[in-house]
Formats: sequence, C-alpha cells, structure tokens
Amino acid sequence: MSHIDMRQFMCLTDNYGLIIHDSQTGATAAIDAPDADAVEAQLKKFGRQLTHIFTTHHHADHVQGNLQLKNLFGCKIIGPKAEADKIPGIDITVSGGESFMWSKREVFVHACPGHTAGHIAFSIPSEFSLFAGDTVFAMGCGRVLEGTMDQMFTSVNQFKTLSPSTYIYCGHEYTLANCRFALTLEPGNKHLQNRFHHVTAQVARGEMTCPTTLAEELKTNPYMRCDSPEIRATLGMEAATDAEVFAEIRTRKNNFK
Repeated sequence: MSHIDMRQFMCLTDNYGLIIHDSQTGATAAIDAPDADAVEAQLKKFGRQLTHIFTTHHHADHVQGNLQLKNLFGCKIIGPKAEADKIPGIDITVSGGESFMWSKREVFVHACPGHTAGHIAFSIPSEFSLFAGDTVFAMGCGRVLEGTMDQMFTSVNQFKTLSPSTYIYCGHEYTLANCRFALTLEPGNKHLQNRFHHVTAQVARGEMTCPTTLAEELKTNPYMRCDSPEIRATLGMEAATDAEVFAEIRTRKNNFK
C-alpha cells in the first residue's frame, strides 16, 4: 500500500496548489509554489514540514512563493536547469530524461518546451502520478509562449506512453472552458458530451475538476486526439499531419471566447 498522500487546493485566481507527503519518511513536497501563504496554511492544517518544492517553470504564479517557503522550512527547491536563473532559491537543477530519488521513489523529469522554453514535468510512476504544470490541462494544453507549436505538440503527446491510469495534476482550473472549446471541434464525441455534463455539475457545486487521468484525456483532450477524423473534418485538415492539426487547434483556442 502506498504511503503517499496528495492534497490539492485552489489558490490565487485559478491556480492549483498540490502537496505530496510520505507518512513513513515525513518527506513533503509542494508542486510549484503559487502562493506561499496558501501552501503554509495547508501544511499547518495537517501538521507537516515542507522538505522540497518541485518547480515546473519560471512563471511568477508558480515560483513567487519559493523564497518565503524556503525561509520558513529550509526546503530544497528542484527545478529546470534551462531556467535556473529565473527560479528563485533553486538548489537542484534537473533536465528532461533525468530522474532522481525522492522518499524512496524514483521521480522522472520530462522536457516540456512550449509554454516556456525550459518547462519540465515530473512523474512518479510508482504512484501513477504526473505533475504537468502548464503543459497539459484537463481537455487542454498551455499557451505556446516561448517555444514553438511543434515543441508543444511533442511535449503534450509524449505522455501518451504513460499508463492510462496515471493521474494528471495540472497548474490551473480551466476545465469547463476547455471542454466547451473541445466540443466545437468534436461535437459527436460521446465521452466529451458526458464529461461536459459532469464538469458543469462539479463547477456548480464548487468542486475542483482535477486531477484528471490520462485515460480520460485520451478520450476527450483534442490536443491528444489530432488523428480524430471528426476533428480533422471540422478543421478541413483531413490530409494534414498531426502536428499541423495541433497547431491549428491551439491557434483557434487562443481566440476562443
């Protein structure tokens, strides 16, 4: 039986905070640090001491709590080597393709350029968990700000090789808007229709809609479904490559209201 506990919470406007804790070793990590006060409140609530921060990328709403939390707890900050000069308080740099041990578990690092040039994600296969930052959202993906569309296509679709049972923890609560957009591309997708009704009810109840699972995303996330005949027909791109379809989807999402 796993001794890992994962506590997710909302902070700032629409950021997800996440704290993972091993009850046997006491190791406790925050996935990014959007809001130091919110992270500290969650730690106090459950009587935990922060030992690590896993940083996915340099944007302020993911690192602005780093120094305050480091001063409070003396935690080690692990983050992307390619963005080390932009990560406050970073102690350990990692790159895609590497792995490290945390609380007797192997943590894999995935290169995810696109949203930022040096974005990374972390996965713990033994826990069927992926911490995707702003690369993958429920039925969505991050905006391509510093990288290229081709890079983002590769970054998102690399996760198809993980176990379908993998839980995907993402950086923001964008699920309902993403679902509405996905339905404009693939309105005949029954899984997507059902998910829209489910997510709408969750939001009405004030519930968090994440984590999602890879199995759900493979059935409903348009950025992972670039080979869908319906999506291709909607876009008029039946003969295009998957990467070209991806780029068109992301471009349309940028302008979706």
